[in-house]
Amino acid sequence: MIGDDLSETIRREGGRVLATLARQFGSIDVAEEAVQDAVVRALEKWPEAGIPPNPAGWLTTTAKNAARDRLRRSSKRGSKEEQAATMLMPPRAVHTESVVHDDLLRLIFTCCHPALNQDAQVALALRTICGLTTAEIAA
Repeated sequence: MIGDDLSETIRREGGRVLATLARQFGSIDVAEEAVQDAVVRALEKWPEAGIPPNPAGWLTTTAKNAARDRLRRSSKRGSKEEQAATMLMPPRAVHTESVVHDDLLRLIFTCCHPALNQDAQVALALRTICGLTTAEIAA
């Protein structure tokens, strides 16, 4: 039963949680990994403690903490690959930061970036924002 409730919460709120973290940490990869960590923690905690009153808020807070922990650990390692990747990342578009104040809308713009072909835009938006699985998108 916990798995069903968690699955429903992820499907309903996952895009918003991911969008919030992507904005705060500047990386969809970091946000996705943090959300996955939060889901694992929910599967561990919720069966014994029960479902929290605000599951989406719990997931967001837990994912933020997981992202901070992950970034703290990686900064201590001082990996040369991470430093190189950061230097090679293109700068964020100024207009997106100054005009778009909604995290989910910003994520939609990111998924539909003109550098991606239309099929990739649709698949990425369905996966990231709508929470569909790869099998559901392919069907």
